[in-house]
Amino acid sequence: MQLSPNLLSSFITLLVTIGPIETAVVFASLTAGSHRSGRISLARRSVLIATVVLLLFALAGGVVLALLHISLPAFRVAGGVLLFLQALTLTFSSPGLSSISEGERREAEEPGDIAVFPLAFPLIAGPGSLSAAVLVMGRAQGVIEAAGVLVMISACAVLTWLAMLAADRLVALLGRTGADVIGRVSGVLLAALAIQFIFDGLAAAPFVAR
Repeated sequence: MQLSPNLLSSFITLLVTIGPIETAVVFASLTAGSHRSGRISLARRSVLIATVVLLLFALAGGVVLALLHISLPAFRVAGGVLLFLQALTLTFSSPGLSSISEGERREAEEPGDIAVFPLAFPLIAGPGSLSAAVLVMGRAQGVIEAAGVLVMISACAVLTWLAMLAADRLVALLGRTGADVIGRVSGVLLAALAIQFIFDGLAAAPFVAR
């Protein structure tokens, strides 16, 4: 059974905005020196929390937009712009919209539980990935594709969890240069997907549809 173009595009969008490798690199730096059992627990809880929120956004995002009287075409354009901004930051190797700032990093390095902040938010479930979840669900055609989007979100979460468990190996294998190359390639792909969301939103806009 082959993936439909919509589902394949959805998977790539979610994978790039969630960024398993980027997450793993930050996770390795935040948990350096921690016991392996503690790191495994942190990875499991942070991914679980982020996954639940992403699934809720995907399922309830359309309802929230309706309550706020925001049309799906308008959100597609806005979400496309947001994803394009993240694509630019990925392409030019600067911290993306789902990354954490230096202040957040210093706060995370203080004693305490970092599973919710900054791992689940905003590292995994950041503005980019949350917007992407709503966008790809809004583009789904029928129940089967909608269910496929939920599966894609879960699959990306599993990949993120696996990357976090293998964070030290990934950092040693890729190095700074390898991580930058992956980020730049991902940025180009995300930029194209973001522009497509904008085109879709403009094509469905009331002032265009006649």
